[in-house]
Formats: sequence, C-alpha cells, structure tokens
Amino acid sequence: MIRVLIADDHPVVRQGLRTFLDLQDDITVVGEAGDGAQAVELVGELSPDVLLLDLKMPVMDGLGALERLSGSATRIVVLTSVSDPSDVGPAMRAGAAGFLYKDVDPTALVQAVRAVHGGQVLLAPEAAEAMLATAADAVVPAPVPLTEREREVLALIAAGRSNREIARSLAVAEKTVKTHVSNVLMKLGVQDRTQAALYAVRHGLG
Repeated sequence: MIRVLIADDHPVVRQGLRTFLDLQDDITVVGEAGDGAQAVELVGELSPDVLLLDLKMPVMDGLGALERLSGSATRIVVLTSVSDPSDVGPAMRAGAAGFLYKDVDPTALVQAVRAVHGGQVLLAPEAAEAMLATAADAVVPAPVPLTEREREVLALIAAGRSNREIARSLAVAEKTVKTHVSNVLMKLGVQDRTQAALYAVRHGLG
C-alpha cells in the first residue's frame, strides 16, 4: 500500500485529491497539511511514501518544505497550479522526484504516484521543457564522457523507466542494466537516479 500525504492550502483541493486517491486499491491517504511547515511536521510523524506538495502555501512555501525534507525517504511530487517555468529547476534541485500541474488527468496523477514511489522521476511535459530551456540558457560544465550504451541508459532513466523496462527496451539482462546504472551514477558523480535524470535534462541527453 502506497501511503500518501497531501499538502495544499486549499481544503477543496485536498478533499478532491483524497477522495480520488482513496478509491485506488493500492493507495491510502494518511494525512493532510495546509501549509509547508505542517507538511514537514507530518512527514516526520507519519513517514508517508509519497508527499503531494503545493508550491504556493502560507507559513512555509513548498520550496522551503522541500529543502527542510532533503534526505527524507519520502518521495515528493510537486503539484502546483502556478506554471512559472522558473519554479521547476529549484524544486527538482531541492529534491523533488516529480513536478506536475493541477490540471493533470486524475488517472495520470495516480500513475505518477505509483511511478515516483517505484523510484522513477516524473516531469510534466511543460516542466521538462522549462528545465531544458533553463539548461540551454545556463552555463553548464561539459558533459561527462559516457559510452553509447551508458548514454542510452541515462536517456531511459530520464524518461522515468525502471531497470526492468530499460532491460526490455535494450534487450539486455536486468543485471547488465544495474551495472550500467551504477557506472553512470559514478561517472556523473551523483547519488541517485533523480540526480542522474536532472543531469540528462540539463545536458539535453534525456
């Protein structure tokens, strides 16, 4: 069962999300927060698997909550109505595992919760475009030299594919994919798949 915490300052939004998510056989909503500070507190108390986090909230905004929750085992999906492209990069760098907008199809939201819980990184198409645009404007270090196969694996990580899906896509053993993923993380000097996916987006490899 995937345990979800909802953080949004609008009660109607929280109620709508709770009602829909609780209909799913494999998802249960364990709590609600009306601001960022309460979200941080409830993550500490409830240890949810996934936090759906609004960005614009009183007391402490979503970005502040993300920074406070850095290192937490809870996977965080930003779910915002504000389509400011400049919000995407800071949120992902602060540790978000996903970035979606509130006009997302409900079914797609459920799939996103499952995907992020499974270790994938998920960006709404508009958010991915914003990340790429920001990356194009920014001065970034030259990409680390990867083998052709490692670049393929990195692109698939950035697309949110699991090791099993990557293995199927490349027609190789899952064990081989794990080795490639480890090599990619080591070469890029990053800790996890989220950071690797961000690297791929920044360098246009995704």
